[in-house]
Amino acid sequence: MNLVKLALTFLIMAATVGQSAGAAGVEKIVWGKTNDGQEVHLYTLRNNKGMTAKIMTLGALLTEVRTPDRNGKDGVVVLGFDNLDQYLKGHPFFGAIAGRVANRIKEGKFRLDGKEYTLAINNGPNHLHGGKKGFDKYVWKAEVVQGAKGYAVKFSHVSPDMDEGYPGTMNISVTYTLTEENELRLDFDATTDKATIINVTNHSYFNLAGEGSVLDHELVIAADFYTPTDSGLIPTGEISKVEGTAFDFRTPKTIGKDIAGTPSFTQGYDHNFVLRQGDGAGPWFAARAYEPKSGRVMDVYTTEPGVQLYTANHMNGSLKGFGGVSYPKYGGFCLETQHFPDAINKPHFPTVVLRPGQKFASTTVFKFYTR
Repeated sequence: MNLVKLALTFLIMAATVGQSAGAAGVEKIVWGKTNDGQEVHLYTLRNNKGMTAKIMTLGALLTEVRTPDRNGKDGVVVLGFDNLDQYLKGHPFFGAIAGRVANRIKEGKFRLDGKEYTLAINNGPNHLHGGKKGFDKYVWKAEVVQGAKGYAVKFSHVSPDMDEGYPGTMNISVTYTLTEENELRLDFDATTDKATIINVTNHSYFNLAGEGSVLDHELVIAADFYTPTDSGLIPTGEISKVEGTAFDFRTPKTIGKDIAGTPSFTQGYDHNFVLRQGDGAGPWFAARAYEPKSGRVMDVYTTEPGVQLYTANHMNGSLKGFGGVSYPKYGGFCLETQHFPDAINKPHFPTVVLRPGQKFASTTVFKFYTR
């Protein structure tokens, strides 16, 4: 065992047997078992700036993010639950890794290299977020690793050939790193032994106030275009200007300002925005959210070409999260960095095809601060 691995092993052992609350480092605990008896571990990342992130091995799911407000008061800024049992009862993808292909594929069908594939149908007539048993339903392997700028945990999963209808055995990992700059960084890597498709994202719901509606959050999205959809939320193939529409977030405005101008079938925002991409390798600035009462700000940077804004349009208060807080309609917002929905069936969209010998790599950073 080299010195780096030895140091990391000592770190996690020390954390597990009694790391003091608030101390920077990594903590690992047994959080419970799945319905079929698999043990689920919960990893806690802490930095020296008062920020905490928790991720469990079921779904490589981000269960909790805590960060101070402008007065230094700690608070949870993602939607989630206090215990594993609540996750096992079902939830709207809180914090989960969605894949192999996040978002929707029309009628669960696509052609690749002349062959047609049929995927699991789990959203009306369409395929959503990897199917009936997507990446969010599996227990991932996990290990503490040396992050470039902070403490990190790498989660890995092997998806077998024809899993939910997808060709090829895929090896995928996501590494969560918490930096001293209050950045939560997600690095995805994947390979395959047959031509296949991939489009993964983290599906966290954010609320920078910690509770209530997010309609008064100010939002900026670095996008001049978006992709309109039909009533089944499948892109029509158009790439339309945001100018003069409810989808114009090029300058700061509240999420609620124009939400009534979204299509009636969505009841809010559930749309892909075409991100501007800067020079160099990225990640590039994608979005900024600001909550005026707490003073919390979240910047999003990504190497992905799109981001899906979703405003929890179908929540109704029946779900209760941390401390019994109810999650109402518009109680959170998602900024799902990803390729465009149904891209495999839209040749002019950025490709989601991955072939043997290629490596899929994607990075997204959520940076938190106050003003």
